[in-house]
Amino acid sequence: MTDTHLAVGETATFSKTISEADVVLFSGLTGDFDPIHVNEQYAKTTPFGRRIAHGGLVMGLLSTTASMMSRRSVERGSTATSVSLGYDKIRFIRPVFINDTLTARYTIEEINAAAGRSRSKVEVINQANELCLVGTHVMKWIPAKA
Repeated sequence: MTDTHLAVGETATFSKTISEADVVLFSGLTGDFDPIHVNEQYAKTTPFGRRIAHGGLVMGLLSTTASMMSRRSVERGSTATSVSLGYDKIRFIRPVFINDTLTARYTIEEINAAAGRSRSKVEVINQANELCLVGTHVMKWIPAKA
């Protein structure tokens, strides 16, 4: 049995404005130089009319919110180590553009102490409060060695 020292309904949020540098650095890091991300002239010819941020970049903001929950757990006395088991049913609802300000929101929906797992709703919204990404995150809480 693992006590996370967290409760269903708890939320963590993280906000960031997506910059030109973020998109360029993410392209370099991942090798994804698709023109929809890096070529303004090409992007103007698409239904989006401009470049869009990589879905993986947008999803990456959720790593911060998961880590915030993990730190909160430790600060409250948990000795368990949390590791991500993965993200399920991720859906990209709206495109994200350079200069959009995004808020990643992580809300605990279920804690299964016997299994040492938690399940959380994850969302990313833009500055217009429009949903850009939605999904589920599963965290494993590994008990400290005795």
